[in-house]
Amino acid sequence: MKIKAVFSFLVALSILIVSVGMISAQEDEFVFGMVLVGPEDDRGWSQAHYEGGVYVEENLEGARMLVFESLNAADTPEVTLRDVVDIFVSEGAELIFTTSDAFEEDTSALAADFPDVTFINVSGDDVLLGTAPENVGNVMAKIEWSRLIAGCAAGLTTETGQIGYLGPLINAETRRVSASAFLGASYCYENYNPLAAEVELTYEVTWIGFWFPIPGVTLDATEETNAFFDRGFDVVMSGIDTTEMVSVAQSRTEEGETVFSMPYNSPSGCGVGEDSCLGVPYYNWGPAYLAIAEDVVAGEWVQDWNWEAPDWEDINSPETSITGFEIGPGLPEEHLETLEGFIAELTAFASDPENEGRMFLWEGPLNLQDGTVLAAEGEWVSEEDIWYLPQLLEGMVGASE
Repeated sequence: MKIKAVFSFLVALSILIVSVGMISAQEDEFVFGMVLVGPEDDRGWSQAHYEGGVYVEENLEGARMLVFESLNAADTPEVTLRDVVDIFVSEGAELIFTTSDAFEEDTSALAADFPDVTFINVSGDDVLLGTAPENVGNVMAKIEWSRLIAGCAAGLTTETGQIGYLGPLINAETRRVSASAFLGASYCYENYNPLAAEVELTYEVTWIGFWFPIPGVTLDATEETNAFFDRGFDVVMSGIDTTEMVSVAQSRTEEGETVFSMPYNSPSGCGVGEDSCLGVPYYNWGPAYLAIAEDVVAGEWVQDWNWEAPDWEDINSPETSITGFEIGPGLPEEHLETLEGFIAELTAFASDPENEGRMFLWEGPLNLQDGTVLAAEGEWVSEEDIWYLPQLLEGMVGASE
């Protein structure tokens, strides 16, 4: 059952009530809820979660998903997470995924009122901090690995030495994923792009102010992408949920320019940029969501903070890997072998037991943007310091807070 949250609270609530009245839970059903911060067809973050829920429905007998889309202050200002949870629970939901750190605080605050329901907040860390009720868990993918690959693709491809990054809002998560892309871009630019001998890499971050554009509230993603290209940047990477940069790059490519884009979150993001999309670092929530649902059904779920790495036997396995990288149709053929070699190098590093707790390229000397030492020569940045990265890295242009 999908709930289209696009009108006023009263309309949205009436839709929910009508839907509940029309569909009664069966004894053998397992009902779970999916709360999305954006629309389920955004070609990005929310679509990836929605598809993860569909995966559960397809692979767990009797599973039925309830979906509330676009729960955010701009699209549904009168609707609260509690409103949605109340309806989901009345429909029989035993498990509810709240799929944004925007829901983290409210998830922990209301979970105690529903002790028989398991809540999974995606990308939060209340469990790690010890502040979550016992029926709340956290899950997040180590997308930083896929971001390293994305950065490498950008560093190989740029013909101007200027890479733009369109970020959402600023927090530890968005800093660390943009920094991972920067490390991958720097490594491949300096080692494989002949332009590096003449031109120092410019890697600039523009934050739009939210996970996706909201007219009158955030910066316009289309305008900011065009601004990058107008200033001579030839690759624009994304950290936002939507795909404006892909559409802009494709349009300008069709007009004869040599520019490229890199969306985020879902493989479908390249779909509007057949000639210009370099690839996409993406989430594959289905296997992780299915494992959680199976544990809840079996009565075996245990609270966990799970920052899950890719499946190193096949990072693009739809059955086992929580994150991967899909090479895009716009990647110049001459860079394919080098990018595949980088992926193999990264995989070998991550598969070596001696590197447990380390992340490729997060090795000193590394400084924060203000010059503070993050890791000295020969030292590795701890996973905790990556998770809570307090600033962008030295060499990145853009605001850190």
